[in-house]
Amino acid sequence: MNSYRDLRVWQDAMSLAEACYRLTRRFPREEQFGLTSQIRRSSGSIAANIAEGHGRENTGSFVQSLRIAQGSLKELETHLILAERVGLLPTSDLQAPLTQCENVGKMVRALIRSLQDKSSK
Repeated sequence: MNSYRDLRVWQDAMSLAEACYRLTRRFPREEQFGLTSQIRRSSGSIAANIAEGHGRENTGSFVQSLRIAQGSLKELETHLILAERVGLLPTSDLQAPLTQCENVGKMVRALIRSLQDKSSK
């Protein structure tokens, strides 16, 4: 693997961030510095941390960055649920990004386990 861009988890995290940007375009202007910003920041942070960790070329640092990505993923899920609860996001629009979050989370956890298994051998 030559680049973080080759990682399926990074590709899917980027797709999730794109979806979040599209979702938040419909939010009211007064949310620009509120939930719009929080959702965009946390969604972009997932892929960014995967890339950063891969670039450090150290398994321990990569695992730590993946754990940070997991935290950003949970933060994103919370912001999306809050947006739905306060009426910014229709319930019908919540399931797709939450499913994407779940799938990315599974891949991040699997990558962490794989890296830990490799480093313990």
